[in-house]
Amino acid sequence: MRPRTLDEYVGQGSLLGPGRALRGALERDAVPSMILWGPPGTGKTTLAEIVARSTGAFFERMSAVSAGVAELRRAVSEAKTRRREGRRTVLFVDEIHRFNKAQQDAILPYVEDGTVTFIGATTENPSFEVNSALLSRARVFVLQPLSDDEIGTIVDRALADEERGFGARGLRLDDEARRVLVGLANGDARAALNALEFAAAAAEQDEAREIGAPLVREAMQRRASRYDKGGDLHYDTISAFIKSVRASDADAAIYWLARMIDGGEDPLFIARRLVILASEDVGLADSNGLTIAVAAQQAAHFVGMPEGFYALAHATLYLATAPKSNSVGRAFSAAAADVANTRNDAVPLHLRNAPTRLMKDLGYGDGYHYAHDDYGVSQANLPENLMGRRYYRPGDRGDEKRRPE
Repeated sequence: MRPRTLDEYVGQGSLLGPGRALRGALERDAVPSMILWGPPGTGKTTLAEIVARSTGAFFERMSAVSAGVAELRRAVSEAKTRRREGRRTVLFVDEIHRFNKAQQDAILPYVEDGTVTFIGATTENPSFEVNSALLSRARVFVLQPLSDDEIGTIVDRALADEERGFGARGLRLDDEARRVLVGLANGDARAALNALEFAAAAAEQDEAREIGAPLVREAMQRRASRYDKGGDLHYDTISAFIKSVRASDADAAIYWLARMIDGGEDPLFIARRLVILASEDVGLADSNGLTIAVAAQQAAHFVGMPEGFYALAHATLYLATAPKSNSVGRAFSAAAADVANTRNDAVPLHLRNAPTRLMKDLGYGDGYHYAHDDYGVSQANLPENLMGRRYYRPGDRGDEKRRPE
């Protein structure tokens, strides 16, 4: 069911809709080297094939997982021969982020001199995974997960197509089964078609013509997950989690926590972020937040998963609903700035210990007021060049509003 033309291609309207740059380049036969960045099942390989077909170019496909420099050189040598014969080559490298620097560098000269039109596909952020030299010679196009309507269109076509789909078999998908399939596909066309194929085979084995929701659920097993513990979604999701807790949005915070746990995130990574949040964003407005966060880390480590989610959820909801103060971070940052940018004067004599006679004779400890005995007596505790400096400024929420200035 892989689309063969732009008219069959579903999705990515922001790239391929009327008047869009990539569609215009295809129509003008002026396709640049490019990197297609997007999650699985969004049509990266299909789009590369359509580009080659629409421009009459030879499509050379390789996977960065298995290909090496030798295979690249072979592909380039054959592309040079075609070029002399007046035919172009589209060199498509799937999972380009898996090529090392030397392999990526090996492509560069042939992209520059036009021997190949390079198309790389990646699920990872090319800013981090693709060499800057190669990145500067290619346009980056971002592919989005398909919408439920687009997945539905692909599923309906597969059921109706008599040549490449199930149309000749007379199979039907009831409304509930279609809804479940579209929802569990999670914007991934490949996942939807694979599950449909499995369900169709099971239905035919039972001599059934209608595919129901239970069969679809069995075929899909679980929602297609795009979460990657080492990829962009990992960082995007933890960012959403942190910002939701900071914004005191308990519902959003618990949702993003569930997304991370469902994706197999390391529970101790989540716990570390909660401990940081407890001081960074809740701070002295509710100091018990730090106790709760550290306890959650210990509990998650001790209990393990899956039950460890209880402790993480407990801490998440506590911190999300707690009053917020960032005075801890602001105070430390201001003090650290003075440490970095001002002269580091000696510790005042009255604050120094005097364990030896010589130190006492030199005035160490002279004039020190023991706070418990001389409560309320003011003394200088900062170096002389920073006298009167204010770093800690209490907030006006929770426990902190009752703290002295």
